[in-house]
Amino acid sequence: MRKRGSALRVTIKIPRELYAKVAELIADTSFRSVSDFTVHVLRDVVAGGKLADQDPTPGLTVREVELIRRRLRALGYLE
Repeated sequence: MRKRGSALRVTIKIPRELYAKVAELIADTSFRSVSDFTVHVLRDVVAGGKLADQDPTPGLTVREVELIRRRLRALGYLE
């Protein structure tokens, strides 16, 4: 028995405010709808196979952060 296209889809609920922001973001792009864009983004994330917080590469060390702060102070960006 063949399933219809709609039977192969599910509904994902997002806040209305987020929906509106995405709709504004994709205006004048090739995405036909917020759903099309959402599917595109989710496929891209899933294709990567991991989330950002699962990245095995470590963040900056305390020393690196301090060096960056010193440099920003020297450039006048920090007081």
